[in-house]
Amino acid sequence: MKRLFVQNFGQLKSAEVTFGDLTVFTGPQASGKSVFLQLFKLLLDKDLVGDKLRKDSAVWKTKRRADTLRLFSGLYFGEGMGALLDNERLGIKQDGKSVSLSDLLPRGESESPETVFYIPAQRVLAFRDGRPRSFSDFAAGDPFCVRNFSDTIRRLTETDFSDKEILFPRPYLLKETYRKLLERAVFHDFSLKFAVDGNSRKRLTLAKNDTELPFMVWSAGQREFMPLLLGLYWLLPSGKTVKRPDVGFVVIEEPEMGLHPNATSVVLLLILELIWRGYKVCLSTHSPHVLDVVWAINTMIRCNANKKYALQLFGVDNCFPNYMEVGKVTKAALDKTYKVYYFDVDAGDVRDISGLDPSAADAFEAGWGGLTGFSGNVADVVAQVVREADRG
Repeated sequence: MKRLFVQNFGQLKSAEVTFGDLTVFTGPQASGKSVFLQLFKLLLDKDLVGDKLRKDSAVWKTKRRADTLRLFSGLYFGEGMGALLDNERLGIKQDGKSVSLSDLLPRGESESPETVFYIPAQRVLAFRDGRPRSFSDFAAGDPFCVRNFSDTIRRLTETDFSDKEILFPRPYLLKETYRKLLERAVFHDFSLKFAVDGNSRKRLTLAKNDTELPFMVWSAGQREFMPLLLGLYWLLPSGKTVKRPDVGFVVIEEPEMGLHPNATSVVLLLILELIWRGYKVCLSTHSPHVLDVVWAINTMIRCNANKKYALQLFGVDNCFPNYMEVGKVTKAALDKTYKVYYFDVDAGDVRDISGLDPSAADAFEAGWGGLTGFSGNVADVVAQVVREADRG
């Protein structure tokens, strides 16, 4: 998919998005970013969605199409969200072609591959006491994308990692430079590992020397980052396999959640790795740090800058092992396309602010969708206070 247009969908009166190699969505809470991204996944993965729901004994087909749409919408988007699809005024165009409401419903049973890998904002719910949860461990009214991500992580830990006690740091899982950066920014000499409790059940712990810390005493950022890390492990296989062959898009909601800016920088570097491997990535964010990086890369592209600066942007130099391998990733980043959209909760529309020009006439582009406004106001107030103090 290259372009998606929706009309009268939830909070959104009108939204048109053209996707880049990296597409960033920003805007206030409840402005429609998440439901737009979930609809995007549904359009590309509806048969996989239907297959997973059927295996969980979900039923949505009725004699009346409106009831069918309402039931399916509640199962997919979550409890209370039935009206999203039960709406005759809803308009959808995928790459310029109209999509009917009936086209949103899964067809018959099929084993369709997943083409959009979705890492939701609620990813921490994928674990209970350090144990990954299955699809059926959630309530039927919980959003599909949360349940599906959790189930993917559960299968990953039971298959790919079943014989691997230590999950981080581990050779060949991520480039060595990434591991070093994550050790500094997130793990601080602790290892992520499996431990077995008295009931012979595996759970994830952080371990250092003879100390093992259970999931609930980790920092909030560590709890948020761990399911994201496991999702990245799945997307970034080691060896000769560059990417998951069926997956074209990766959606990551709020990658900065709970993280210090240094850790957010590493996550953004890993996102560039995803793009380098051939995925297209969509992010939602409330972080000016994320837009700082996009703005810097776009400026380097516009100025035809020396590609060494892209590596310097992330503080990586020849002190890091195999740093030139990461240099290939950042160098390639300057040949990619970047789009940024602001979801205006008041107007119910979406604006292209990809230029991120601080001098733009459009206040939303100049203020990066409101993410720089508070800091600017603070600076103005402090300057006024200082001037009055100097005069007094």
